[in-house]
Amino acid sequence: MNDRWRDSNSFDVIAAAVRGFRWRPEVKAHEIDSPQRIAPYAVAFEADVVIGDDSVASGRLVVLHNPAGDDAWDGCTRIVSYAQADVDFEMANDPLLPDVAWSWLTDALHNAGAEHTAASGTVTTVTSRSFGELDTKPDSAEVEVRCSWTVADEPSMSQHVEAWQELLCQLAGLEPLADGIIAFPSRLRGTP
Repeated sequence: MNDRWRDSNSFDVIAAAVRGFRWRPEVKAHEIDSPQRIAPYAVAFEADVVIGDDSVASGRLVVLHNPAGDDAWDGCTRIVSYAQADVDFEMANDPLLPDVAWSWLTDALHNAGAEHTAASGTVTTVTSRSFGELDTKPDSAEVEVRCSWTVADEPSMSQHVEAWQELLCQLAGLEPLADGIIAFPSRLRGTP
């Protein structure tokens, strides 16, 4: 019973850091149901990057926690993520795009100081060209990053969320926030 309380308390600290994260004004995030069978504890968020009235990128972030550890994870806390955005058709055909998109993740983790191990994932580009009765529809393309990594230092959980936010925003074409700049919710900046 005491061990169970300690396990739950450890996850409560992790979940509080994720829930208390201050998102950029362009990022509209909300908590969603988390997977129940992968780990004893989990918290999940869904987010959209909204510019004007348009959602230009979207994703899901799931934080899994197993106090006993997981050999496949190389630790106790694993982040599993999905992020996607529409991109220019020519950009999607660039053979370097997958490497660049993966570097956005690794750079974001580094820039946020998010210590981690066992990073893995895929970058997928999809292009669509319409024909026949649909030939007036413009070409479209998207890039999708599915990735996961193990948190090496659980007290730094907000840094991992920050890194994921940076990945999502870079997929959307937004510049990272400059060092020392703090994102305030748009209602505090005098906009609706």
